[in-house]
Amino acid sequence: MDQLRWLRSLVLLSAVLAASSPAAWARFQPVTCKNAFTEQQEITEGQKVVAQVYQQMPVLPDSDPVARYVRALGAKLVAHAPGYRWPYNFHVVASEDINAFALPGGSVFVNLGTVQAAETEAQLAGVMAHEISHVVMRHSTCNLTKQQSKSLWYGLGSIASAVLLGNGTAGQLGQAAIGGAQSLDFLHMSRDDEKQADLLGVGILYDSGYDPRGLPQFFETIQAKYGAGGAQFLSDHPNPGNRTEYVNAEIATLPRRDHPVVTTPEFKRIHAVGLGEKALTAKDVQVGAWRKSGLYASGPGNGAGQVAQPVSQNGASTSPASRTDASVAMPRLNRSALGIDSRMVKYQGTRFVIDRPAKWQQTGDVSSGEVMLAPPGGTGASGLAYGAIIGMEKQSGNGVTDAASLSAATAALAQKLSQQNGGLEQVGQTTAITVGGQPANVVELRGRSPVGEGGKQLVERDRLLAVERPDGDLSYVVFVCPEPDLALLKPLFDAMAASFRAQ
Repeated sequence: MDQLRWLRSLVLLSAVLAASSPAAWARFQPVTCKNAFTEQQEITEGQKVVAQVYQQMPVLPDSDPVARYVRALGAKLVAHAPGYRWPYNFHVVASEDINAFALPGGSVFVNLGTVQAAETEAQLAGVMAHEISHVVMRHSTCNLTKQQSKSLWYGLGSIASAVLLGNGTAGQLGQAAIGGAQSLDFLHMSRDDEKQADLLGVGILYDSGYDPRGLPQFFETIQAKYGAGGAQFLSDHPNPGNRTEYVNAEIATLPRRDHPVVTTPEFKRIHAVGLGEKALTAKDVQVGAWRKSGLYASGPGNGAGQVAQPVSQNGASTSPASRTDASVAMPRLNRSALGIDSRMVKYQGTRFVIDRPAKWQQTGDVSSGEVMLAPPGGTGASGLAYGAIIGMEKQSGNGVTDAASLSAATAALAQKLSQQNGGLEQVGQTTAITVGGQPANVVELRGRSPVGEGGKQLVERDRLLAVERPDGDLSYVVFVCPEPDLALLKPLFDAMAASFRAQ
């Protein structure tokens, strides 16, 4: 009798656990399809195609602030992508077309026009989650496997001419340049592929903490602005029909989450930066003058400044060794340019005040809640090299109320900054101090500076000051400079930190 009672309890417990686990949600699961390629084959051949993309399209160097932001956002999303752990990487193409595409093996390219068109971070993340979903479900190589009339080697070798530039003018350019004049229908995603990518993308968005409604909102935004066929994205990603309805039905299966991320101050800042960057028309891309401009990368991990070189038949580069980002790095500033000896003046921000050198000026979008203070020459196309970033992080629940919650909030903010800036490393331990009568933490971080000297890119040192606010939220200041200049700027950073007051 006791054994029977125990079995009943076990069954009841299993039912409770199942009801509360993600597997119990009526959520879309990745679809497996017949595929003649191994994962390693897909990665190897996909990397060859990536090399061709860089020859055919103006890809922003990895040091570009928009590219760095997209890369960090992609890393956040793929942490929640199911299935095989593909070597994902993310790049930005300086094209005005609203489009994005994923290559076999995990390379995702997002057009600058897409970043400019997105109205929130959740919308941009939705586009990227959609593309990640195509990689997860291996749609390109599955479609290749379905087509028996072409050899698999031909299929992979010709991916670039269909996928990398889509179906429009740029797509015709790709076919002419690469020689893929044959039919490439296997690369045109079916409506069923698109529906699968929509549904899986919703799950990735949700698991990453975003409002999953960002995905259908993006489609609705560009359709309202350009019409059903007016944007390249809508042409290359055909509407399976009732997109809003089935996506909202999928969202309804997910447990309700309080305060999902819709947008962030960093998105607003980068969106403003992106609007100021030049996005090329399809005709500009076709003419190809951008190849000689020195503004675009010649390959993954390369900086600008080197003209894109042709690739051989097997996709290998025939160019000499690529120059590093240091070849286009920002110059190092001297003491006079930094304004260290100039008088200090108060800067009144949104819910904070801080002293700054008189020569330093505010830059960036104040309405986003985050501002940058920098000396002339302290910022450039690659981001902030010298100065301070000031902002505020809203906290959930009771917010920051004691040393433990302050420590947790500081660690979360440091991790977020690392993700947004290509992977910063913490240096030493977190130090507890008091600023303006409020508890605070200081964390030292190290990364890669946009400043170069002697043909090498310098190490960057960031000092994160996280201050507990009376309302439970977190104010922060990030002081930035190349590591060789830290000793010179440390007294100034200390004075600015001591003057900071959360309001």
